[in-house]
Amino acid sequence: MTVIQYSVLILIGLASGFAVASGIFAFITMLGIIPRLAARTKTANHVVWYETMIIAGGALGNIWIVFEIPMPLTSIFLAVYGLFAGVYVGCLVMALAEMLRVIPILVNRLQIKEAFYLIPLAIAIGKITGTLFQYFY
Repeated sequence: MTVIQYSVLILIGLASGFAVASGIFAFITMLGIIPRLAARTKTANHVVWYETMIIAGGALGNIWIVFEIPMPLTSIFLAVYGLFAGVYVGCLVMALAEMLRVIPILVNRLQIKEAFYLIPLAIAIGKITGTLFQYFY
């Protein structure tokens, strides 16, 4: 491959990574996880710090994966990581559950009389399809 081909591959890879990362951060922002956590823990004056740590974690995680940096991890570190990952996933799930409360309101406002049960079914099928696609490819 030539230098131009490598440059194009690098450009496409970086652009794709930026697109996915911005989509994930937009999703987290849309769910309102950070302000909700700050309000519940009464630490609203540290919201900028929370946002900075989330961005730093995403960036460091990408660097770790791209450059395959070996890390000798102890069981204690893995337990702490598992705890924080579980808290994050729990917050994300609860935010998604709150968004699912929107579905009945949407059905009432749009006056959908028939087949309103297809909305959560479509969400579930999309989730399953995405998971299977990621797992097998």
